[in-house]
Amino acid sequence: MTHPLPARLTGTRLTLRSFSPDDEPLIAQALDDAEIIRWATGTHLHRLPSDERAAQWLRTRLTAWSNNIPHFAIADPDTDSLTGYIGLRRIHNGNAEVGSWIAPWARGRGLAANALLTAARWALSPTAHGGMGLHRIALHHSTGNQASCTVAAKAGLLLEGIMRQATTDHTGARYDSHLHARLATDPAPDARVPTPS
Repeated sequence: MTHPLPARLTGTRLTLRSFSPDDEPLIAQALDDAEIIRWATGTHLHRLPSDERAAQWLRTRLTAWSNNIPHFAIADPDTDSLTGYIGLRRIHNGNAEVGSWIAPWARGRGLAANALLTAARWALSPTAHGGMGLHRIALHHSTGNQASCTVAAKAGLLLEGIMRQATTDHTGARYDSHLHARLATDPAPDARVPTPS
């Protein structure tokens, strides 16, 4: 990818922006959440002392950003405070995988679906229109995580099948995972995602 990353992307009730060193305290709070540490950090981060995890996690995202790899902070549009994370990885040949989490204090607002919708819209847009020009973005998650299926569907990522033992948790235990994907040529989902009641 040769085009610079956008400083900000605006979505419904959220902003996607680059991370800042000032985000570290809220990242540390988020990484105290059992579900985030189980599914969204990997075994390498889990092995670190808990008081070192946020700094290492943030350092990795800041380095990726400096190398033009999009790892966005999901932020409140009014206060700019951190509410979650969404990033693209394994970018190759027009394909990418997406990973994300929502901080415990920001759940229940539809942010996960809106962040994925915003990131996907940008990533699949042609570079001539300011996007990444990707052809396909994929998301996979444990088959036991129905909420992630709902998020993927709302953002237009279709369920393609089950990948056997493709997901690991923080201990390295393996689980079957659902594979979802969206192509640049797929019909666009609705621009607005309903807020859970």
